[in-house]
This record gives sequence, structure tokens and C-alpha cells, in this order.
Amino acid sequence: MRDFFNKEAWVKTFYRLLNKKLLILSLLGFSAGLPYLLVFGTLSAWLKDVNIANSTIGFVSWVSITYAIKFLWAPFLDRIKLPVLHGIFGKRRSWLLLTQVIIGISIYLLTEISPNHENIIIFSLCALLVSFFSASQDVALDAYRIEISPKEEQGMLAAGYQFGYRMAILVSGAGALVIADNYSFEISYKIMSALMLIGVITTIFSPEPEEYRKEFYSKGNLIFLLYLEPVQDFLSRHKNAILIIILILAYRASDLSMAPMALPFYQDQGFTLTQIAYVAKTFGIVMSLVGVFIGGLFVLRYGVTKSLFLSTIMISSTTLMFVVMSIFGNNMNLFVTTIALDNFSGGYAGTCMIAYLSSLTSPKHTATQYALFMGLMLIPGKLIAGFSGLLQEISGYTGLFLISASLGIPAIMIAYYLNNKEVKAQ
Repeated sequence: MRDFFNKEAWVKTFYRLLNKKLLILSLLGFSAGLPYLLVFGTLSAWLKDVNIANSTIGFVSWVSITYAIKFLWAPFLDRIKLPVLHGIFGKRRSWLLLTQVIIGISIYLLTEISPNHENIIIFSLCALLVSFFSASQDVALDAYRIEISPKEEQGMLAAGYQFGYRMAILVSGAGALVIADNYSFEISYKIMSALMLIGVITTIFSPEPEEYRKEFYSKGNLIFLLYLEPVQDFLSRHKNAILIIILILAYRASDLSMAPMALPFYQDQGFTLTQIAYVAKTFGIVMSLVGVFIGGLFVLRYGVTKSLFLSTIMISSTTLMFVVMSIFGNNMNLFVTTIALDNFSGGYAGTCMIAYLSSLTSPKHTATQYALFMGLMLIPGKLIAGFSGLLQEISGYTGLFLISASLGIPAIMIAYYLNNKEVKAQ
């Protein structure tokens, strides 16, 4: 406790936040966060608004599976040099620029299709296009963030990235819903597509990290070696590799598994789109930003493992608040409390996991390994999320949320073990 109130240590911690790279990562984080809700939460609200069934909404949420499987094409972003763009911007920024432009165009295309029962498949394919290039942008940006600074600054940069990401969630969540409530979802999405220019402009004027140069594989230049070597490298450097993998798999299972039903749940509880925008997508984002900031400070002050253990408890326990909310119905005070706790936990946990995953990567395979770790974290929750609509129709919202909360128990147990082992080793 005495260590917690060490004024000099906290002053040094805050001083480390004064870094111009934070601004760059915040703006690029905005570019990364903007498309996510547009093919996930906000998209669910759009589909609910045009009377698409919850089970269909759940299945459409599978378009965001690209965020989980982006490790499949991540090696190519490590290897392939884009014609013309690479010579002007370098490896990382050329990929960032390409993906950002295509994302903006694809979001605009969604407004030209508009969802209904007849064209839901075409609409979903267009949303998949947004999701694919958004996930690809994440691959390039994660590598850019890791390569632009040493490991001791990754907690700080993770907080900056999360800040920009959460601000984008505010815009593509609350902003998009308010515009849709007053005008239409089509107009809302057109505005969102234009905001991708923020990422484009930032990428153009940002510095390119020094490229890590290595010899290309000589054993027949087989494509599977692109994946095999990064995995072998990780397994050889970490004695608890299997436990770490299980921890990553279970870390976000609780909140991601029920995420597609969050906005339909609020709507079924009787809250309007504007109320949802102000509480869940405005106040909620403020709380998530507080969580991001506190998470960054805790990682800097107490290290990644201890901070990560606390985050595993927070993720599962706050999911239980939705159970309480489903029991008491339309209660604004309970709604606000649930959103506050859930978003604070999400922001804190996001920063901790970004810092943790960054510490696991090797400079030889930055993009591939980080994308693989992120995929492992997202796959379980995303796959279950596709069935969230069916689970809700079978067991109700209360049953869905109880199942989701229980999925985080393995992560709590493993994080506790790894934290204790690290403490004993000190």
C-alpha cells in the first residue's frame, strides 16, 4: 500500500506519457476503431430497426470473424511490398493507406444497398468486405505500433491506441445512432465513410518505422513456413506456452459471446436509439476511456501480469450485471450502472491485453504473431456470438448472459497462476 502512494514513482509514470507517438497512435487507433461497430453493434441496431430477426442478426455478426482469423493473411503483410505505395510510404504505411481507402469506399457501398429480407445476403457480403479490410488494417497497425517503439513503451502506446479506438467507438456507436434516429442509417453510414479520411491523412504524415530486414526462407520457399516459423518461435521462447494460449482463448469469451445481442437487448428493454446512444455509446465510451487510462497506468506501475489478472475478474463479473438488468427490466439507473462497469472493465482489459500480447511477440514476426494472438483471443467469442440470437430465443436474455459470464472462468484461473508464479520468481 505504501508503494501505491509513492509520489515520485507516479510523477515518473505520468512523465512517460508525454510522447508525440501517442498522438499518432491515437489517430490511427481512431481509424482502426471506426469500422468495427459499423459491421458489429451498430449494424445489429440497423438490422433490428428494419425488423430482421435476432437469430439472423446473430448469424450476420459472423462477418466480423475476419478480426479473429486475420492471422491467416498476416504473413503476407509482413512479406509483400505493394507496388508504388511501398516505395513512397514504406511497408507498414503502404498497407495502412490501402486498407483505409478501401474501408471508406466499402462503408459507403453499404448505404447504396440497405438491408431487407430480400438482399440481406448481398448486404452481408458488403459488410464482410468492410470487415476484411478493417482486420487487415489492424494487422498493419499492430505491427506499426510494436515496431515504432521499444517494449517498455508498449503499455503507454497501447493506452494511446485504445484512446483513439474508443473515441471512434463513440462516433460509430453513439454518433451513428443519434444520426440514424434523427435522419437515417444510410446518412449515418455515409458520414462514417468520410471520417476514414482521418486515418488516411495521419498515415501519410506519420513516420515509417525502421524495417526489420531478414533473409527469405530458403527451404523451397514453401508458403506454410510463413506460419510455421512464427509458431515455433513463440513455443520455443515461452515455457508456459500452452497455458498462455488457453488464457488468450478464454480472455474475451464472456463479453464477445453476447455482444451481438447487446443493442437488440437494450431495444427490447424499451430504450430508444437516442437513449442507447447517450448512455451506452457516449457515457459508456467515457467510462471505457477512463478504463483505458487506468489500465495504462497500472501496466506501467505494476507490470502486465498483475494487471491482466485483475482484468480477467472484471470481464466476467461485469457480464453478470446484464443478468441483473434483464431481471429488473427498463430501469435507467441500472442501465447506467451496468454500462459504467462494463465499459470501464472493457477499456482496462483492452489496454492490459494489448500490452501483454505485444510483450509476447518477436521482432522477426511482429505482424504474424500479434495477429495470431488476437485471433486466438477473438475466435471463441466470435463463433459463439453467431449463435447468440438462437441462445436468446431459447433461454432468454438472462440465460444467455449467465452462459457468457461463465466462459471467463478459465482465464481467471490461469491468470491467477501466472501472476503467482511471477511474484515467486521476483
